[in-house]
Amino acid sequence: MILQTNYYLCEQNKTLRIMESKRLNRIKVVLVDKQKSNKWLAEKVGKDPATISKWVTNTTQPNLETLLLIAKVLEVNVNELVRPLE
Repeated sequence: MILQTNYYLCEQNKTLRIMESKRLNRIKVVLVDKQKSNKWLAEKVGKDPATISKWVTNTTQPNLETLLLIAKVLEVNVNELVRPLE
């Protein structure tokens, strides 16, 4: 049982690393389309501009709740902010 659990965690971590290495969101693209800045978005969602910068460069990803808020603020469907996994 321990070996099976460790294998599962190893596979799960590998999947997470693969996902993290891909560009998962399109926040930057939508901001450009809407002619809005990172600073503007930071003010609207109550986050530090450095955090927004990490999101638009896909260094980190916002959590689901924040992604839904971003979609609302940008007046787009949340699907427009997310790239499908390949």
